[in-house]
Amino acid sequence: MSRVALCLEYDGSAFEGWQTQPHRRTVQDTLEGALSRLAGHRVQTVSAGRTDSGVHGMAQIVHFDTEARRPLTAWVRGVNSCLPKSVAVRWAVEVPADFHARFSALTRSYRYVLLNQPTRPAIFSGRVGWFHVPLDVTKMGVAAALLVGEQDFSAFRSAECQARSPVRTLRRAQIRRHGDYVVFDFQANGFLHHMVRNLVGALLFVGKGKTSPGWVTEVLASRDRTRAAPTFQPDGLYLCGVDYAPHWLLPEGGRIIALPPIPGIGF
Repeated sequence: MSRVALCLEYDGSAFEGWQTQPHRRTVQDTLEGALSRLAGHRVQTVSAGRTDSGVHGMAQIVHFDTEARRPLTAWVRGVNSCLPKSVAVRWAVEVPADFHARFSALTRSYRYVLLNQPTRPAIFSGRVGWFHVPLDVTKMGVAAALLVGEQDFSAFRSAECQARSPVRTLRRAQIRRHGDYVVFDFQANGFLHHMVRNLVGALLFVGKGKTSPGWVTEVLASRDRTRAAPTFQPDGLYLCGVDYAPHWLLPEGGRIIALPPIPGIGF
């Protein structure tokens, strides 16, 4: 029995989230079907994080156990030949039996790409979020900085969240403008269900002038989801990085970062 880790890229708009469902229209079900076909036995995967319906993966990390002996190239090109165009394995490595895609991860990084212009996107529909009201990115940055640190994020978790604790350590919350695009970058030891989309929604409240930056600290302190902004659309959200300790010998030194490209913008 060997354990293999994969890096996966996928278009989330083609699926109803990561986690397996009875109707099997998820990324996990699609990947496991391809892996099982190549392995010759049923394969079950474990991921670094469960992305919602419509959320994209630039660097999702998974592991699986198999009795099949295949060259690592087969777990990439062979599996990709069994996958739809909306999913691709980027690399595969054999890892120790105690490696765990979820529990060995140190941090996860998400990026939200927002188009901030009066009209909705067409070519980038499903790839970027959209907000038509002009945004004050400076005030949004001030508010984002107040979210950094170990916090109880109960006010920013969904009612369906199954996490045992609402406490997470948000290590980075940065916002930048690139022309008509506003880019949000978040890194934490873990994220609650809908947490990033709820944070983006709150920061948009600040950016459009509905409230002051300090309002986010009041919402945090309340631990009340009803005090925060509505959950924002998933379209522009990307799981773009998972950080592991170097001793696991994963590609790129154990730190996997892949950022969604936007044509004409150098980031």
